[in-house]
Amino acid sequence: MSNDTILAGLIAQANAKGCDVVTLRALVEESSEAGARRALERVGLQDGKAGADVGELRELLGAWRDAKRSAGKAAMQWLVRLMLAGLLIGIAYAAGFRGTVSG
Repeated sequence: MSNDTILAGLIAQANAKGCDVVTLRALVEESSEAGARRALERVGLQDGKAGADVGELRELLGAWRDAKRSAGKAAMQWLVRLMLAGLLIGIAYAAGFRGTVSG
């Protein structure tokens, strides 16, 4: 018996009995599972490897975030180094080492 058949049977039972709580809970559970299955099928995650695929995507996203953070940190370090080098050149120029600084 497919889940769609079960869902149709539960709807008929709810109509016939006047919707008791147990029937409604079963109806909600079955319809939720059917909706989740359809949503997974639409994004291509209906097979048994879907969990591993999602785990791999999360790992890849984590690696991307780490690389982005490292690149930003490295760029900031180089910017600070360049600013300090410029500051030292400015101090040397102002201190009278003009001949040494200008070549």
